[in-house]
Amino acid sequence: MAMVHITFHILLISVFCFVNPCLSSADPFSNALLSLKSGFVDESNALSGWVFPHVPFSSRKIVACSWVGVGCDESSSKIVSLDLSSKNLKGSLAGDEFSVFVDLLHLNLSHNLFSGRFPAAIFNLSSLRTLDIRRNNFSGDFPSGVSNLTKLVVLDAFSNSFSGHLPDDVATIESLEVLNFAGSYFTGPIPSQYGSFQNLEFLHLGGNVLTGEIPGELGSLKKLSHMEIGYNSFEGSIPWQFGNLSSLEYLDIAGANISGLIPVELCNLTNLRSLFLFRNMLVGEIPSDLSRMSSLSSLDLSDNLLSGSLPESLSELKNLSLLSLMYNDLSGHVPQGIAQLPKLDTLLIWNNYFTGELPQDLGRFSKLKHVDVSTNFLYGTIPEVICSGGELQKLIMFSNNFSGGLSPSISNCSSLVRLRLEDNSFSGEISLDFRNLIQLSHVDLSRNKFVGGVTSDIDLAFNLEYFNVSYNLELGGVLPERIWSLANLQNLSMASCALSGSIPSFELCELVSVIELQMNNLTGKIPPSISNCKDLATMDAAENSLTGSIPVELADLPLISIIDLSQNRLIGSIPSEFRNLSSLKLLNISHNNISGSIPSTEIFEKMDQSAFQGNPELCGLPLIHCHHEHRIPNRLQLEIQKAQKLAWILILCAAIVVFILSAALGILFFRRIHKNRWQMTVFEGLHQFTTNDILRSLSSIDDGSLAKVVLPTGMAVFARRIEWQPDEIEAKLQALIRIGNTRHKNLTKLLGICYNTTFAYLLYEYLPFGTLAEKMSIQKDWETKCRILHSIGRGLFFLHHDCYPSIPHGNLKPQTVLFDENMEPRLSEYDLDFFTTKILRETGGLGSFINEKLQMDVRSFGELVLEITTNGRCRHASVISDKERLISVVAEENWNIPDGEANLAVEVALLCMRVGSSRRASMQDVMKLLSKLKSSSS
Repeated sequence: MAMVHITFHILLISVFCFVNPCLSSADPFSNALLSLKSGFVDESNALSGWVFPHVPFSSRKIVACSWVGVGCDESSSKIVSLDLSSKNLKGSLAGDEFSVFVDLLHLNLSHNLFSGRFPAAIFNLSSLRTLDIRRNNFSGDFPSGVSNLTKLVVLDAFSNSFSGHLPDDVATIESLEVLNFAGSYFTGPIPSQYGSFQNLEFLHLGGNVLTGEIPGELGSLKKLSHMEIGYNSFEGSIPWQFGNLSSLEYLDIAGANISGLIPVELCNLTNLRSLFLFRNMLVGEIPSDLSRMSSLSSLDLSDNLLSGSLPESLSELKNLSLLSLMYNDLSGHVPQGIAQLPKLDTLLIWNNYFTGELPQDLGRFSKLKHVDVSTNFLYGTIPEVICSGGELQKLIMFSNNFSGGLSPSISNCSSLVRLRLEDNSFSGEISLDFRNLIQLSHVDLSRNKFVGGVTSDIDLAFNLEYFNVSYNLELGGVLPERIWSLANLQNLSMASCALSGSIPSFELCELVSVIELQMNNLTGKIPPSISNCKDLATMDAAENSLTGSIPVELADLPLISIIDLSQNRLIGSIPSEFRNLSSLKLLNISHNNISGSIPSTEIFEKMDQSAFQGNPELCGLPLIHCHHEHRIPNRLQLEIQKAQKLAWILILCAAIVVFILSAALGILFFRRIHKNRWQMTVFEGLHQFTTNDILRSLSSIDDGSLAKVVLPTGMAVFARRIEWQPDEIEAKLQALIRIGNTRHKNLTKLLGICYNTTFAYLLYEYLPFGTLAEKMSIQKDWETKCRILHSIGRGLFFLHHDCYPSIPHGNLKPQTVLFDENMEPRLSEYDLDFFTTKILRETGGLGSFINEKLQMDVRSFGELVLEITTNGRCRHASVISDKERLISVVAEENWNIPDGEANLAVEVALLCMRVGSSRRASMQDVMKLLSKLKSSSS
């Protein structure tokens, strides 16, 4: 019976194949597509429907016409389009399969992970109108032969890994309207032939490694409306011929290393809407004829070397919404006409030399959103109407000479998110109506002359995260009773404000990380409810009149790092529970009435004596040892003391004799061998080697180079030779010993130092798995990028917050991030020049200089965030106003990025790259924000 059943099925299949010959001999188009598919890695099964049907199918029609991504003509006899975009496909393209698609008009392979060489065979599809291969990882030279596509209208190869020179034969395609070679690694100059396009409307060559001068021939592109050629390394200036681009609406040459003057011919571009020339080396004055660009809505000339005053004629640009001139050498007054621009919403002129008052009509005729005039020499008052439009979100005016009080316009500006007025001469009361300021998250009024205290309704500012009124010396008042009920508060700084009264009970302070209340007149006890502040890292209440004991509840705070309660009236002992505070780096209780013993742990022993001095009844390391005396008969005690004194006298005499003899012999010996004597300091992993073992292996190392060295036992290490001067040795050696004793999974291990008075060899663990710079061109998914960033951040966090004193890296860049065998990033090659300063040895506090170096690390980390998340396209944030453009670039470079994470990544970068170290965050702040990335590893 079973045999009959099998025979029946074989007969049925034979009959079915006879009826439907397409199953045994399919059409060449469908076969070619299946062959193409066989070379793909389709992890998402996006092409699972690419199969032949099990029912009869007309042999006159192409089977593949019903497949996803395949477009045919009405009769299903020709394939005219192939759209495989956003299918998460990997692999390489052989190219041979495309030869049958002679009727193909549109080919879209974008937003995938294709790699390897791009097949030149595709250039034989002479009917092709659009070729879209953006957002892949094609590499190598762009193949020749693209000129065969004589009907091509769109060529988009954005965001790949092409190298070599730009193809010049593409310029012969007369029909081409869109050309996008941005975001790869093309080198060399822009071909002058690119000026011969007859119909080109869109040209994007930005984010490559192009060099040479920008060809003036590009000025002949009469139909061009959009040109982006920034983020390259050109030479020379902007060609004057660009003034002939009469159809141009968008011009971006930012971050391109261009110099010279802004050509006055650019002012002929009356259709131009956006002009971005920031982050270059442009000099001279801003041309007054810019007013002829009547369509201009965005003008960004920031981060150049422009000088002179602002042309009054800028007030004629009635469509201008963004004016960014920050980071230049501009001077003079801000023209009154700027305030009359009806569409202006962003004014960024910080870090210049402007003087005088701001136009008092600023905000009357337009709906301002972002105003930053900080770090100038401006004076006067805040314009009364600055928030009249009801949309002002950021008002930043710090480091000027402004005076007067807070205008009612500010006090009731319900749209305000950030208010930064620090380092001015503002006076009067802090008249902020917190009932109306429901969006306010950041307030810095420090270093002014405010009086009258802080109003009690501050607890109504529900979104407040940062509040700083420090160094308003006559502010007075008390700490608002419900200040800790602000659910989002992270930083409260009220140092040197003449505060009185007691510290209120801590309520909902779960997010508070910094409390600075030093140099006030606070009294009473520190509330034990401080244990509710689980994120607290810094508690500074020094120089007050606090009483009671040190709260044992501080030991319940897992992140507490710095506690400064010095110069108060505290009594009692240091809670024994503090010995378990692994996060603690500094406990300063000097000049109180603390008694008993300092907890005997390594953490406390490493602290400086100054943190405990001024407490007569306190003992234990780093102060003197505690002596536990026992009562014995007085007569016996006196005899013992006499014997001890005699013994000490005899020992001292003998020691002096030995010292004199040893010194005499030592001087003779030292003079003979000291000059070239080599010494060895070893750390974990290198104890089995002698100085001679090391020196025999290091003879071929050049200055400054990092080279592989094989030691006598066969152990491989990285070695670097440095020179140093005799007066540098002590400081640098002390620093290197600290680095050598520092161990973390994201730090490269320093294994040993072999040195004399002239040279030093630094021996690092051998990590031959490449640097971040070398891996940057390799396509990585979003999760991998987040993991790399989180690992680098953890390494920096450890140096900054888990080492005391903090250790700055000082040299963070892709070239100094190595990978181990598990592709885990390791920081290496610290900036040792920093360690020649005596500031490194300070232990009573961070010190302004070391803090500056730490902030440089934070900025460098922000640059790494941009570089990694944009696949190397962006190495610097241009300006805060360009946030949306940065978000767009991150999103474009990471097709599988979760919702909202591009915005969050840019937020992290900009947080790190705030100008002025006082404005930037710490690595603790950065890691807290970075951890919100859903793809970050914990």
